[in-house]
Amino acid sequence: MLMTVERTVRIRNLPAPFHGFRIAQLSDFHFHNYDESFFVRHAVQRVNELAPDMVALTGDFVTASSDYSQNQAVPNAYACAEILSGLKCPTRLCSLGNHDAVIKRTVSDALQRNGLKLLMNQFTALERRGERIWISGIADAYFDVPDLSRAMPQRKPNEPIILLGHEPDFADVAAQNNDVDLMLAGHTHGGQVRLPFLPALLLPAMGEKYVEDLHTVGSSGMQLYVNRGLGCMHLPFRFNCPPELTLLTLQPA
Repeated sequence: MLMTVERTVRIRNLPAPFHGFRIAQLSDFHFHNYDESFFVRHAVQRVNELAPDMVALTGDFVTASSDYSQNQAVPNAYACAEILSGLKCPTRLCSLGNHDAVIKRTVSDALQRNGLKLLMNQFTALERRGERIWISGIADAYFDVPDLSRAMPQRKPNEPIILLGHEPDFADVAAQNNDVDLMLAGHTHGGQVRLPFLPALLLPAMGEKYVEDLHTVGSSGMQLYVNRGLGCMHLPFRFNCPPELTLLTLQPA
């Protein structure tokens, strides 16, 4: 069952028009690899019911590897993006995950053909009543080359930056850039199988330190939110770790 997790994130210098700004986050679809069309459609419906100001999609739209990509992942990329095009929010921004990076051009094309804006070492501004916040996105940190220098805009001190990535442990690098206020990531599936009294058993590389939920990273005070994702990897089930739709509400610090 899809769990909606609501968190308030307090951002320094958040412009008044963005007080109460709501971001819905979905991640790790792994479409058609233990994650069927009906469940992604259900997640889209739930997001639409929440009517957020922005939707962040933080990667692994497909499952891809060298022996799997051409036969399955390519059509899955277009099918997943077509369903996600049903998100009614006008601001729909994406980053790629490590599986997407295997067929980067295909997933990028699928997203953009369906009106989902991909930020790959890029940024975009959101404006309200003459005030701005910035959304940046990096290339996948596992199989690609994330470039924060290209992803960071030239901005005024009172214009916060929210960074979309995939691998949460990259937050230690991002936090060294004092411009980033909040990073959104996925990748870990929250551990997927959570046995009582034991740490998460199924954690991928670059997802071992920050497993789920909200964290403060480094001396800069950068915040990181790690979404548990929708899909599964390696095992066709979750235990004590339900799939997640996140709703983040921005408020001033």
